[in-house]
Amino acid sequence: MATSGTGSHTGRHSRDDVADAALRILDDFGLPDLTMRRLAGALHVQPSALYWHFPNKQTLLAELAERIADRARPNTAPELAWDVVASSEAFGLRDALLAYRDGAEVVSSTFALGLGASTPLARLRAAFERGFDSETSTRAAAALLHFILGHVSHEQQRLQYDSLGVVSGNTSGADTSGADTSGVDAGDIATGDRDAFAFGVDLFIEGLRHRQSSESASASRSASASATPSATRG
Repeated sequence: MATSGTGSHTGRHSRDDVADAALRILDDFGLPDLTMRRLAGALHVQPSALYWHFPNKQTLLAELAERIADRARPNTAPELAWDVVASSEAFGLRDALLAYRDGAEVVSSTFALGLGASTPLARLRAAFERGFDSETSTRAAAALLHFILGHVSHEQQRLQYDSLGVVSGNTSGADTSGADTSGVDAGDIATGDRDAFAFGVDLFIEGLRHRQSSESASASRSASASATPSATRG
């Protein structure tokens, strides 16, 4: 990721320099190894120098979350319907999160703390506002964002486990829950591929379409009922 070079400077490093170096460490080593001490070492400065730009690790992670989310490139052409834009936003965010190791965990953690993830939330809300009122759009955006973050976090965990050669699934051959598990492969379910993500997004959007249709039908019935007395008196 290229730096803009427009941030304020401490010594020879700008805010962008610090954030870019943090993203490199995140991608190379993962979130647990992204410490302020390690970041300072990568920039050849004392850890205290970093606090000029980021007062703590949480604010640094919030900045990284916004930068990761900014990688999304959805199709938001004005003529597109809400469902098309919402789906494009969802897939765009998924791709952006997968571009960095532990990307979903970074965005999810800052979202939970109320420190970041404003960009994807605002984008999803804008998509839903093409077809719904503000309150419904806000709730739908938050719900879909939770699904995206959870699904991609699971995908990234799987990628790490696969790289370590960890075997998935129930290898004991026993059903410990009492449920019928015939035809169910835990490994296949856990894979979390693009098709599984698409199914979840489509299911979410289809539910909103149904809600929209039900509300429209209810409004039409109410309008007809209100108009009936007037027509009778006429």
